[in-house]
Amino acid sequence: MNKYMEQAFKEALKAYRKKEVPVGAVIVYNGKIIAKSHNNRQNRHNVLGHAEIMAVLKAEKKIRDWRLDECEMFVTLEPCTLCTHVIKECRLKKVYFLLKSPQETTINGFTQTNDCEELQNKYKCLLQKFFQKLR
Repeated sequence: MNKYMEQAFKEALKAYRKKEVPVGAVIVYNGKIIAKSHNNRQNRHNVLGHAEIMAVLKAEKKIRDWRLDECEMFVTLEPCTLCTHVIKECRLKKVYFLLKSPQETTINGFTQTNDCEELQNKYKCLLQKFFQKLR
């Protein structure tokens, strides 16, 4: 699990460097990463540019099916309500996240990882740094 979260963290770093909210996501099928993405709303001027949604679109294209019921997602931040609905619709088998979102989500059922404490701390610092720069 750690290697997938590390890839999601690398995607979050890409978003951070682009001055996007640093969120990264990867989708795994049969133990192999088939899609990865990061937030890209500002640069694409697209409300749907969430890391999770972009990763889902890439995974669907890769396996040529909108049903991702054999796939798992690893994401740095607990998915928002919009992403949660997309995740439910494409039927992802399992979703793991590093940090709980400060915003309350209305639908849950995702699993916060507890075995990546060092990565959680690094990610928390990255988020704090990003939002401090905005102020």
